Amino acid sequence: MDQDMVVLARVRLLSANRRVVRGAEGLWIYRLLTQVAPEAYGSKLAYVLVEESASPLVRELPERRLALLEEAVEVAKALGTSHPYRAKVLARALAARQRERQDRKAAPPAVSEGRKHRAAVGEEPRERV
Repeated sequence: MDQDMVVLARVRLLSANRRVVRGAEGLWIYRLLTQVAPEAYGSKLAYVLVEESASPLVRELPERRLALLEEAVEVAKALGTSHPYRAKVLARALAARQRERQDRKAAPPAVSEGRKHRAAVGEEPRERV
């Protein structure tokens, strides 16, 4: 582990002056620090991963959303059973992953929507010019 990166992550964490750093910066900080001290930072990483899976940045990327949620579940499961927030973050990550999987099953593919609409109204596909 590069100690300079660990120090930089800790400095950014302290300078954020917030209980939980969110967004891409939070992901970077907590992913790095969880490798060093999983019991101290794992619950925050799982929390931020679930939060980021609902971000507008990944709204159109279902594989990325599911990957974030899978990572959140794995991080939460890796916490010790005596960790005070383990149950809460694990339940939150599992519920979010389950919702994502259900939404994926329920949602029809976006590409076929245009075809279905054209077929319903009797249109022929147009060539692009």
